[in-house]
Amino acid sequence: MIALVVSLQVKPGRRDGFLAAITKNAQATFTDEPGCHYFDVNVDTADDHHFVFYELYTDQTAVDAHRATPHYAEWRKAVEEYVVAGTQQNTLTELLSHHA
Repeated sequence: MIALVVSLQVKPGRRDGFLAAITKNAQATFTDEPGCHYFDVNVDTADDHHFVFYELYTDQTAVDAHRATPHYAEWRKAVEEYVVAGTQQNTLTELLSHHA
């Protein structure tokens, strides 16, 4: 399993539009992509414009398939509009342990 952890900062005054865009992307990913097992959107308790996503995919092929979808292309356009440039950090990791 491959976990993708994303951290980013939303532009001031753009939170509502960002939430609509990420909700749409996360729901489409989880619902329409069989290789996606989780897509959690989290907000920092100390900064309501700092978000962290936790996405869990079957393998790298599923991550690549995700990045090739129309809803991901739409999400990338939203990033340009809502996310502070240079703040998005993506970390791909191999899941070693999961406790349900």
